[in-house]
Amino acid sequence: MTASESGTAAPPARPAPRHGPADPVRLLMHRHRTLCERAVDPLEIAAGLEAHGVTDRAAARFRHRDVFSLAEELYARIPRADEPVRRPAPGPTAERAPDPEPAPEPAPLLVAPAPRSRFARGAVQLLPGALALATVAAHAAVRHPTRHLVAAVDAAGLLLTALALRLALRHGPLRLRHRPGSRAVVLWAGWTVGYAVYGDWVLAQLLSGGPDVPGPHPRAAVATAVALACAVVPAAGCAHWFAVRGRRGLASSRALAELASRVRPLLVGATGFFLGAALALAVGAHLLLAGAGRPGGRSAVLAAGALALLLFLARLLAVHGFPTAAAAGLGSAAALEAAALCLVLAARLPGLAPLGTPVETLVAAAGPAAVPTVACALAALGLLVRGLRALTGACAHPPAAAPERRGGTPLTDRPEAHR
Repeated sequence: MTASESGTAAPPARPAPRHGPADPVRLLMHRHRTLCERAVDPLEIAAGLEAHGVTDRAAARFRHRDVFSLAEELYARIPRADEPVRRPAPGPTAERAPDPEPAPEPAPLLVAPAPRSRFARGAVQLLPGALALATVAAHAAVRHPTRHLVAAVDAAGLLLTALALRLALRHGPLRLRHRPGSRAVVLWAGWTVGYAVYGDWVLAQLLSGGPDVPGPHPRAAVATAVALACAVVPAAGCAHWFAVRGRRGLASSRALAELASRVRPLLVGATGFFLGAALALAVGAHLLLAGAGRPGGRSAVLAAGALALLLFLARLLAVHGFPTAAAAGLGSAAALEAAALCLVLAARLPGLAPLGTPVETLVAAAGPAAVPTVACALAALGLLVRGLRALTGACAHPPAAAPERRGGTPLTDRPEAHR
């Protein structure tokens, strides 16, 4: 007897099971809930997703055309950590809940005072170069030069210049916002700057068979040191210009490829402008101090410009969240400079004289300053190539409203989010 004969209808066929979750974004919501709760703008979520490896192709698996569209949905569905009432998820049947009464704005938490006005920030960036020039002037103004008096003047000027440089790096566009500076970056930067000041003299002594003990007083490249101190001003200006226009490019881009095409010319332009400014400062410093017996020359100017460019690119990468790449670039330059000194020393051993031939040939052709020029130029080129890939991502350009957290505590300069 069939079902029709018995008068009972057959049960309806069960629908085929759907493959995949009905809401594919929900898994991403749970995985990145902390990021979305603390975000003050959809662009900050997009930067965090891109930093975790979520690309436009991966966003397509979540039924979105790109990372920015996916970030906007996450921002809309997950409430902020400071919101008193959870917002309902958008949907065709979801009813709009009435807007809650705005909670009173908490008093800002003062963590670290920073110069706010443009004049104060500019004065901070000018301070290292001004103190370096003042030290040179004080050194030359000592009427009764004695070794102890000159050493005291030089030590005081060096200490004040170093403190001013630290202040300039802790405020303004060159301040690290993502994470504290690495010790390796400080170590390699100190080596490269020290070699720029005393390395040419040491290399010349080694090539001539020295240094003799006791020997002549070390001769510092004062013009190079002054040029590097004055280069803080164009470095801060170029870093600020790149950061502002990079955030504008992030806000107007709708895909990662579009963002990269907007940021690459900005990086090349900032790098070229700073290199021109650094070379101009190096030429001016060597012309100004040439009459006082300071070492100069075309190779010394190129060495100062190459080192300034290396330090600028390393700081730019560190500021935008890539301190490891900055340390690698500075470390490679320091390794090349140290290798040059070691090769000259190793050439003194029996049977190892050919090891010093490359360095001797380079110095004979362009002078001792050719060694730091080649080392810093190669390292700077490597950092520029790395920056063309790293600094063109969304994670390198967080919105200006993104809070800086130390242990989850917002700082005072957290502005309102643009929603």
